[in-house]
Amino acid sequence: MKKIGITGGIGSGKSTVCEVFRLLGVPVFHADIEAKNLQNNDLNIKYRIKELFGEDVYTPEGILDRKKMAGIIFNDQKFLEAINGIIHPGVRKCFQKWCVNYQKLPYVLYEAAILFESGFASDFDRNILVIADERLRIERVIKRDQITEETIKERIKNQMPDIEKLNKADFFIENNNQSLIIPQILKLDKLIREDGKNW
Repeated sequence: MKKIGITGGIGSGKSTVCEVFRLLGVPVFHADIEAKNLQNNDLNIKYRIKELFGEDVYTPEGILDRKKMAGIIFNDQKFLEAINGIIHPGVRKCFQKWCVNYQKLPYVLYEAAILFESGFASDFDRNILVIADERLRIERVIKRDQITEETIKERIKNQMPDIEKLNKADFFIENNNQSLIIPQILKLDKLIREDGKNW
């Protein structure tokens, strides 16, 4: 079984791309969902987050206040690196356990917003980047999350630029509403299933 990383900047449409892969029978591990789960339910991780950011980053019900956290980490690179250092090792362990269920399949996908930034990309056989123009990405996120353009641009600024990611990725999928994504995904799926035997 091959392990394929897939990433893309905020608003690139990587979740949509992953859904198409899933419909093709490819299991998808959503790192960001698992990270949220750990932030809210892993006692050790919760303790370390509170120690770093203060008790008030959690609601009285014990749920991480993600807006408050985002306001801190997206404006301070040190805090962003610190939270990644707490969360990523836990997510990595969860992924390794999850993979045990799919050993007989040709490949699985690991979806993460900051695959290259986290340094985890080197753990995969190949990596896919979903790209889209920044203007389109901003429009998608405004519509989806009801947040300001300024907030989105701040988050984009804290992610690795696409041009840098393209130099690190093995494949890319263009999601600019100009090139159809399904033919691109089908082509990649075939390539991974066939060529992947020789990796």
